[in-house]
Amino acid sequence: MSAPKRIAKDLTRGSIPKQLLLLTLPFMASNALQVLYSTIDMMVVGHYVGTPGLSAVSQSSQILNFATMICFGFSNAGQVLIAQALGAGKKKEMNRVIGTMFSLLVILALVLSGVVLSLRHWIMDVMHMPVESEAYALDYLIICGAGLVFTAGYNMVSAVLRGMGDSKRPFLFIGIASAVNLVLDLLFTGLFRWEVAGAAWATIIGQAVSFLFSVFYLMRRKEAFGFDFKKESFRIDGHYTKMIAALGAPMAIQSGCINLSMLYVNSLINSIDVVASATFGVGGRIDDIINKISQGIQFATLPMISQNIAAGKKDRAVRTVHWSWIYSGILTAVCMIVYVLFGKELFMMFSDDPLVHEQSGDFVRAILWMFPALAVMRGSGAFIQGIGNAKLSMVLALLDGVVLRIGLSWLLGIAMGLGFYGFVLGYGLAAYGCAIPGMIYFLSGIWKKRRTLADEM
Repeated sequence: MSAPKRIAKDLTRGSIPKQLLLLTLPFMASNALQVLYSTIDMMVVGHYVGTPGLSAVSQSSQILNFATMICFGFSNAGQVLIAQALGAGKKKEMNRVIGTMFSLLVILALVLSGVVLSLRHWIMDVMHMPVESEAYALDYLIICGAGLVFTAGYNMVSAVLRGMGDSKRPFLFIGIASAVNLVLDLLFTGLFRWEVAGAAWATIIGQAVSFLFSVFYLMRRKEAFGFDFKKESFRIDGHYTKMIAALGAPMAIQSGCINLSMLYVNSLINSIDVVASATFGVGGRIDDIINKISQGIQFATLPMISQNIAAGKKDRAVRTVHWSWIYSGILTAVCMIVYVLFGKELFMMFSDDPLVHEQSGDFVRAILWMFPALAVMRGSGAFIQGIGNAKLSMVLALLDGVVLRIGLSWLLGIAMGLGFYGFVLGYGLAAYGCAIPGMIYFLSGIWKKRRTLADEM
């Protein structure tokens, strides 16, 4: 019998635009399905529970997303290490990184679940949750917070596969989860009338099915995957723990800062009224769909850069960034046109409240300013992460999340009295804090003097 086809792909040769596009499309689809989780929750809750339930799901999702993104920061670090090890031909070291990352992330997810559940009432107070939504929000936070290990588990498996240059299997895994979530959402919330709790149970069961199926699938194909799943293979290696921590901590802080700033903007908008809260929640979900779809370009660009940098092919890594900018620019232009032409109709898909529909115009006019920055960030952001410069990523995230997102939202919304429009405008303009410095760093070429992470393995 012939040897099984290996999952890991060599991204250091071949046509860059074709290879990047073939990687990008499944990543886009996977990200779209992933954000479809909470989107389905919001659509079902918006129609069956109403505006208070819609506000509750959108706000609780932001809180849970904060915890998830901390795990994502460390899994992203593992992805970079895996890609660089693969590019340098260090298969044994790559397997040790995989085993260490799996064990570390499970522990981290359990700790974060405990923190979210312990601080749930304090979180509600800090978020200025509307009174009409608070009980619903607590239900969603408790149920989904208890299942964070499944969310982290899916992200962990996907990060390993992304590092190996595989974009098709993450799409398979999240597709299964989305189908389960949709069926259970309609059953629990629509038929059984469990309200927001039903949406939460549908979400967490879908994520559990996705994670368990992915592990089972890879265990059955462990020869092609290249990881044996033996107990001793999950031993936490001290050297790779330090490498994951050194790279992952800044990435986790980066993700955490951005999400904390989003929670701050949410709290400002929640203080207006429940309609503003629901409108921003719906707008944030639509924006998240667009953001996650375009993030597929970054997910595809990152392993290509990591592998080529580790293989000493810097010119190929540079050309990869150029092509990611081209693809991002095309996608961004399309999304802006859709937003301008069908913005109100998009909001109507989530809510039957005419007051939400009326306020949607303010959100669309403000958020459009963010899109050019997103187009730039996909290439330069992937490049900074792919070469392992986590400290620069953290600095840019602090500039975006803490200095600009919070500062501009307060300045425009409160100091200048623009209210809801000002809060959203500040939220959107903050993205330039990452886009412009990141582009300058890439174009300057000062990164060429850095050692690769593969050299330290």
